[in-house]
Amino acid sequence: MKAFGFLSFGHYGAGSAPGEYGAREALQQAVEIGVGADEIGVNGAYFRVHHFAEQAASPMPLLSAVAARTSRIEVGTGVIDMRYENPLYLAEEAAALDLLSDQRVALGVSRGSPEPALRGWESFGYSDPSETKAANMAREKFERFLAAVRGHELAPADPAQFGPDVALRVEPHSPGLDRRIWWGAGSAATAEWAAEKGVNMMSSTLLTEATGAAFADLQRVQIDRYRTAWKAAGHGWTPRVSVSRSIFPITTDLDDLYFGRRGRGQADQIGIIDDTRSTFGKTYAGEPDELIEQLRSDAAVEAADTVLLTIPSQLGVDYNLHILESFAEYVAPALGWRPNTNGPVEPNPIGSGEGS
Repeated sequence: MKAFGFLSFGHYGAGSAPGEYGAREALQQAVEIGVGADEIGVNGAYFRVHHFAEQAASPMPLLSAVAARTSRIEVGTGVIDMRYENPLYLAEEAAALDLLSDQRVALGVSRGSPEPALRGWESFGYSDPSETKAANMAREKFERFLAAVRGHELAPADPAQFGPDVALRVEPHSPGLDRRIWWGAGSAATAEWAAEKGVNMMSSTLLTEATGAAFADLQRVQIDRYRTAWKAAGHGWTPRVSVSRSIFPITTDLDDLYFGRRGRGQADQIGIIDDTRSTFGKTYAGEPDELIEQLRSDAAVEAADTVLLTIPSQLGVDYNLHILESFAEYVAPALGWRPNTNGPVEPNPIGSGEGS
C-alpha cells in the first residue's frame, strides 16, 4: 500500500429529525471532509454514486467543489454507473474538471450496483433490450466514453465549415486523463476485461464470487489475474489497483463505543446481490498495532497500491477526519503509506506483488 483515500457513500435523510442531515448538509460536509483530508495528507477523496436514493448522486459538482478548495488530493468516484450516463457528455465534464484541478481527477466507473429504482436508467432515457441488468449497454457506453477521453475523433464535422471527411473530438481534451480512469470490477473476469481495455482496476467492496475463500484472498486472485492480463495486452505503462476496506483504529473511548464491538470476531459475509452469491469483506476495528498486523496479512491490501477507507459520513466532519488522521498517524506509515505531499501516487510494478 502506497496511498490511501476515503470512500464516502454520502448518506443523508430528510433533515427533519434531531441530528439528521439533509442533502445540503451532507454535500457541504463532504467538501469539508475533503479539505481536511487534503491537509492530513490523504491521497484521495472518492464518492459513491447512486440514483433515486438519499445519498451521493451526480458527482461532478461535488468533485469540483472539493477540487477548488484543495491542492493535492485526488478527487474521484467509486463508481459512476454508466447505465445512467451520456458517455460523451461525461467525457466533457471529466476533462474540464481535470484541467481545472491540475489533473487530479481519478474516476471510477462501472456497470454499478443494484439501485432502488426498477430499471432506473430507463427513466434517464436509456434502454438495453438485450438484457435486464443492462451490463452490455454499460460496457458499450464505457468504451465510447474512453474513446472520447482519449481524444478520438467521434463526430463527423459539418462539411460546409471543415470540408469533406473531417471528424471532431470531444472538447475540452485533457491529455493523460485516460490513465486515471478506473473500472470497478466485481469479479476476476471483469478485472481481466478492464486490463484488456487499458484502464486501472478498482476492486469492489464485494465480489460476485463465493468459493469459500477469504474475501482478501479472492481479491488477490482478481488482482493477479488483472495484472497478468495487463502484461499480456502490452499497454506500455503501469496501471494502479485499489481495494476498499472498512478500517477503524480504536484510539479513544468514543471509537470503542462506535466500533470496538463490531471488530471483535467479525468475519467475511456471504450474501445474494443481483441474484448472485457474493462475498462481502469484514470490518477491521482494533488498536493500531492490531490493525497493522491484520492488514499486513491481508493479501489484497499487500498487493494494491491504494486502499480506500469507507467512512461513516453520517457521523459528521470532525469524527470522520479523526478516523482518517488516526489511520494516517498510527497505521498507514507501517504499511508503506506515502502522503500526498510526496506527489502523485506511483503504481506498484507489474509482477511485484508488493504493497509498499
